[in-house]
Amino acid sequence: MSNKIDYVNERLPVKQLVPLGLQHVLSMYAGALVVPIVLGGALGLSPQQLAYLIAADLFTCGIATLIQAYGIGNYAGIKLPTILGCSFVAVGPMIAIGTAANVSSGVQGLTIIYGATIISGLLLWAVSGLFGKLTRFFPPVVTGTVITVVGLSLIPLALDNAAGGANNADYGDPKNLLLAVFVLGVVIFMNRFFKGFLQSISVLVGLLAGTIVAYFLGMVNFEEIRHAGWFELILPFHFGMPEFRLDAIISLTLVAIVTSVEAIGVFLGLGEICDKEISEKDIIKGLRAEGIAKTMGGLFNSFPYATFSQNVGLVTLSGVKSRFVCVAAGFILIVLGVIPKFAALGTAIPMSVLGGATLAMFGMVAVSGIRILSGVDFSKQGNLIIIAVSIAIGLGCKVSQGALANLPDGLKMIFQDGIISASLFAIVLNILFNFKDIKKSSTEGSSEAVAE
Repeated sequence: MSNKIDYVNERLPVKQLVPLGLQHVLSMYAGALVVPIVLGGALGLSPQQLAYLIAADLFTCGIATLIQAYGIGNYAGIKLPTILGCSFVAVGPMIAIGTAANVSSGVQGLTIIYGATIISGLLLWAVSGLFGKLTRFFPPVVTGTVITVVGLSLIPLALDNAAGGANNADYGDPKNLLLAVFVLGVVIFMNRFFKGFLQSISVLVGLLAGTIVAYFLGMVNFEEIRHAGWFELILPFHFGMPEFRLDAIISLTLVAIVTSVEAIGVFLGLGEICDKEISEKDIIKGLRAEGIAKTMGGLFNSFPYATFSQNVGLVTLSGVKSRFVCVAAGFILIVLGVIPKFAALGTAIPMSVLGGATLAMFGMVAVSGIRILSGVDFSKQGNLIIIAVSIAIGLGCKVSQGALANLPDGLKMIFQDGIISASLFAIVLNILFNFKDIKKSSTEGSSEAVAE
């Protein structure tokens, strides 16, 4: 009989769950705010629409977290201390979808994003049981390349925001740039001189400090906060019924696959931290939960959700391994989502403050991709070609879209989004150069299945 303590399922008293859950919320709060603010700014949403988008994100983050951490019976949910939010890998593709030439308004852009989010979630849910066979087409050379391209393609947007927002009258004002540099400096300072939890909320501290300085410079408008109410339900299809477009679905389905490969790594890492063996069935249930969470995001005016890796560090730091801490965090997020004044706080953050913070955040996305690529065997010339060509095509298509103007509409849909083109080239080139390795992993997987 084993005497091993089951820390993951430990039920802590409420007086401990609430502060520990709030700590997890604070760790991911900056990410939860930044995604809707960046997307809303790029799509030209009004302050009222942006406030609702932030509220919907907080609310659905909470639901997604409950699906993963608490689970749906024995069918879905990894049932580990996990928090779900919108991955920054999805930000670039969503902006590309919402600002495409054939999209008439920001609201229509949102409905197309939601349609693609719903379908990508359903597809992930449908193939979760077969995901092991798909992952061999997404080794580190592919996922690392895609994530690197995503990060690099977002950096110009962060710089535009740092300058005050490309569509704003004060774009390029030195005051905006200085404020962005101040915020970036705060983030760097927090990471240099603090450790643990304070280091993990460095971006949130930077946003708060920058907004305070901006207030004294007369750059903060609290009008939206004053008008916001204290309670509002988040209802499905607030911005209209979802639209389903093939290019958008392809884009966010690729994002779903990439973030799911990352999620498997998080599941296995958390299993080691929590001293719990993670089986193939557990991974399938975790991926089912991610598919359901993505679909919920599309239904409730939000985003494609994925497991947040930054909260894993907080589990290690705090030493608290109970999944019910993250269940508490999920309920806190739901409560915050139905209080409009909390969501309206996000609309008061000036674009230059946001730009300073996202320079670091989007840069970290690129670094995450580079870190994955560091495990690739560069002695193989084929791997060098896969990375070089995919990054060149992805970034080239992103920054020089005029070069694609005369392509047929079908090809233009695929190539005008640098993320799709980089992903497709990376997948195809990996098959071309590493077919033997893919076939070997397939054979080994089949042998293990027979042995079981």
